[in-house]
Amino acid sequence: MKGGAGTGERMPAGRDPSGEPAYDALVIGAGPAGLTAALYLARYRRRTLVLHDGRSRALGAPMAWNVPGFPDGISGADLVARLTDQAERYGAEIELARVDCLSAGAGGAPFAARLEDGRRLSARGLILATGVITNEAVLASGDHDAAVRSGALRYCPICDGFEHRGRKIAVLGSDLHGAAEAMFLRQYTDDVTLIPKWQVELTPAQRAELLASDVRIEERQLLRLAHRDRRIAVQLEGAEDALFFDTLYPALGSEPRRELLAGLGLQGDANRCLPADAFAEPLMPGVYGAGDVLAGLDQISTATGHGAAAATRLHNWLRRVEGHVMADQH
Repeated sequence: MKGGAGTGERMPAGRDPSGEPAYDALVIGAGPAGLTAALYLARYRRRTLVLHDGRSRALGAPMAWNVPGFPDGISGADLVARLTDQAERYGAEIELARVDCLSAGAGGAPFAARLEDGRRLSARGLILATGVITNEAVLASGDHDAAVRSGALRYCPICDGFEHRGRKIAVLGSDLHGAAEAMFLRQYTDDVTLIPKWQVELTPAQRAELLASDVRIEERQLLRLAHRDRRIAVQLEGAEDALFFDTLYPALGSEPRRELLAGLGLQGDANRCLPADAFAEPLMPGVYGAGDVLAGLDQISTATGHGAAAATRLHNWLRRVEGHVMADQH
């Protein structure tokens, strides 16, 4: 990627005793959290490298209308491009490369990263902004990404429920997660149907709550989904004709990308996420987390806040290691 021309300057990478490149900070992930962290670290004049595999979930967002400062909305790809350019202007290096494993050095030695291409890099601190992988709906016909772009298939009611107000909406999900999402969307439309992927797994009390909110519960098992004429066709077992919905929200959850934790001797919580406060409280000395991989609200604005806080905490931790803080600040 390009260097630090323009607003800032690239800090020299330096070398550790083994001759490998040594960075002050290694950021894993180039979504809003990782790129914001890189921006802050570069402005703190830290030698910063961002490594990513090009799979940030933000890249697939066709348009986000709740990102502060963009009243007309901005696509996830455009936002990531802007954040990338901004971080690079101040000297952050951003590279498309897959990290196979991370390990912690003994006795204060740098953290080590082994890349898929065989390279080994070292850094004094780490920020894990690896994100999550969304469990997507499978379409029997029609293109999945085209359905997302048309608004027929959406994954974040917090992000765009407002834009789908008044529409005929279905939620795909059999358990409490799906029921909660259906009830949330009821604030935007009076036409919400909960559709099970296999069978409805709700208690009588939960069913009563949905019915009291005028959320319909479809009992028949899902057979297939299709994208037709900018709508989603839902074929149910025993039904002659498909049901059509303006928008379908799959409530199938997501999987945190935590595969690099094992090499550091870390593990996620019961839901396999990093702790919600990992942007402020280190996972281990010199290691912070940011973005959707943390437990809590998966939103772009939240991720950028995590990135800024994690970068600042890491910078101040490095200052303490360097003896570059006032004694009363320790």
